[in-house]
Amino acid sequence: MAPAARLSCCLLALWVAGLVQVKDALGAQDPGPQPLELKEAFMLFQMQFNHSYASPAEHARRLHIFAHNLARAQRLQEEDLGTAEFGVTRFSDLTEEEFGQLHGHRRAARGVPSVGREVGSEEQGTLLPPTCDWRKAAGVISPIRDQRNCRCCWAMAAAGNIEALWAIRHRHSHSVQVSVQEMLDCGRCGDGCKGGFVWDAFITVLNNSGLASEKDYPFEGTVRAHRCLAKRYKKVAWIQDFLMLRDDEQTIAQYLATQGPITVTINQTLLQHYKKGVIRATPATCDPRTVDHSVLLVGFGRSTAEEEQQAERLRSPSRPRPRHSIPYWILKNSWGPDWGEEGYFRLHRGSNACGITKYPLSARVDRPVKKHPVSCPP
Repeated sequence: MAPAARLSCCLLALWVAGLVQVKDALGAQDPGPQPLELKEAFMLFQMQFNHSYASPAEHARRLHIFAHNLARAQRLQEEDLGTAEFGVTRFSDLTEEEFGQLHGHRRAARGVPSVGREVGSEEQGTLLPPTCDWRKAAGVISPIRDQRNCRCCWAMAAAGNIEALWAIRHRHSHSVQVSVQEMLDCGRCGDGCKGGFVWDAFITVLNNSGLASEKDYPFEGTVRAHRCLAKRYKKVAWIQDFLMLRDDEQTIAQYLATQGPITVTINQTLLQHYKKGVIRATPATCDPRTVDHSVLLVGFGRSTAEEEQQAERLRSPSRPRPRHSIPYWILKNSWGPDWGEEGYFRLHRGSNACGITKYPLSARVDRPVKKHPVSCPP
């Protein structure tokens, strides 16, 4: 049996038997005796994600955190009202605080630009299609990136937005991949790998009169202090300005379907344990007022009957899920293609899940005199 399959079996046994017993004090270096099944699951986790530790004390501490996270994933599985599956991920040996520090950005959005929430009049009243998925349009969505330990989700989301709009502008025939590293090295607003917001990236692009290609100015996962190389390379894409949409999911869906992918900033807390499916969070499990992770919104749809049946099998018998399809958003993350649903995840649509409506932003790559109709793939 493959390590991943054995890991799933071990975890299922742990959950069913109720063997995951942990203390609240995660700082203890020695968690005491642990069930054999837990130790085996932790060993398989280390093998699958190539994790090792500097000392026996650190190994014991990470085992303790791993056990705590298994228990939390089980609680999330029982409480979530969607079709999401939670379990072991590459972040399962991190505390919630460590996860936020490594993969989020500044929690407080200082200096929010006074751009005003708006949407063009041509989008208002447009008949909304039942589904939309820009991944199905050739050349529009660039490959999944991996920010590694650089807190640059804000720059990667902005890059994905610009790349998508540039491809749509050129009728999907001229796709580009822009330099995230340029935004990190040359930005005056964001803090590079220490964090930032999408508008910091857009302001940098405007100040630099465009962006070089990813090929010419590749991502390094760190910031080269005082080494902005923006003038060295040819610009392959640029923007005229950017806008913030109204905090209304219908407006966001209409703009997404008629203009293209946009960036959003959400509370990432549930993503630490997310594996697949539609997350239907509550304000208690994912506070919409606190957002700390920027991603690209690429589509929307509804869950299938098969997904509902799968979720029902995982659900606690005492907490049955609603027996109807669940509307969702499709979001592109920046944690590599091996995370989530091949680098993507889905959030419930219609409940401001995890604060998705707080900062919906998009660049504008052109303002042609004659508007060209845009059609989103269903």
